[in-house]
Amino acid sequence: MTPSRRLVLALVVDLVLVVAEATGGVFAHSTGLVATAGHDLADAAALGLALIATRFALRPATAAKSFGYHRATILAALANATAIVVVGLGVVALGAYRLARPENVHGGLVVIVAAAGLLGNAVAALLLREHTKDLNLRAVALHFTGDAAAALGVIVAGTVIFATGRFEAIDPIIALLITLLIGAEAWRLVRASLDVLLESTPPDLDVSAVASAISAIEGVTAVHDLHCWSLSSEIRALSAHVVLDGHPSLEEAQVVGERVKTSVQSRFRVAHATLEMECEPCSADTADACAVDTADRVDLG
Repeated sequence: MTPSRRLVLALVVDLVLVVAEATGGVFAHSTGLVATAGHDLADAAALGLALIATRFALRPATAAKSFGYHRATILAALANATAIVVVGLGVVALGAYRLARPENVHGGLVVIVAAAGLLGNAVAALLLREHTKDLNLRAVALHFTGDAAAALGVIVAGTVIFATGRFEAIDPIIALLITLLIGAEAWRLVRASLDVLLESTPPDLDVSAVASAISAIEGVTAVHDLHCWSLSSEIRALSAHVVLDGHPSLEEAQVVGERVKTSVQSRFRVAHATLEMECEPCSADTADACAVDTADRVDLG
C-alpha cells in the first residue's frame, strides 16, 4: 500500500472519530471527549496537509524554484502546529468553564465513545507504522499514538464517574491534561519547523564531525566556511570551501570533490553539497566574499 493511500485511510478513520467523539461529548456533557475530538480534528488537518505537502514535494524543480517544493512539508508542519494551539486554547476555555460550572457527566456514554476512539486511533497508528520507514508516516503515527493515550485517560475518567456517580471534576481535569499533551506536541513541531525555515544546522548533525571527515579525505588539507542546513525533514544540504593539497589540475580537483560528496552523503545523509575548491585558504581581506558569520565558521586550516 502506498504512503498516500495509507494517509487517506487514516484520514477517513480520523474524521469518523471526530464526529463520534464530538457528538458523544455534547450528549454526555464530557469535556474530555470534546478535547479528544479537538485533538483528532487537529490530526485530520495534519493528515490533509501532509497529503498536499507530499504531492507538492514530488513536483520537479524549476528555474524559479531551483530546490523544488520540499519546504512545502515544513510549511504544512507549521500550519499543523498553529491548528493544534488553537484547538488547545479552546479546550482550556471549555475546561475552565466546566470546572467553574460542573454538569452531570454520563460516565457510561463517555467510556463507550472513548473506547471507540482508543480502538480507532490504535488502528490508524498501526496502519501508518506497519511495513514502512517513511518519516512523515511515522510522525503522523505518533500523533495517533498520543490520541490513543488521551482516549485512555478519558476512559479512566468515565469509569470513575460511572462507578461512583461522583467526581465529575475529573472529566475537565483530564481534558486539561490532554491539552498539555497537545501543547507539548505543538511546541516541538513549531521549533523543528522554524529550525528548518531558518536554515539551522540539523540537531543530530555535528558540524565539527563533518569538517573532520572532509579534512580526512585524501587530497584535502582544510575546510572552512562550512554550512549545513535542511530543505525538509529528510533532505539536507551543505556548502563549504575545501582547500586542496598542492596545486591539482581541474580533473584532479573534481575527483577530490566527488570523494567529499560521497563521504558526506553516506556518513551524514547530505543530499546536496556545493563545494568551492581552493589551493589556498581565503585571506582575511577577502573574508566578506568567503565568510558569512565567524560564529558559524569551521576553520581547520
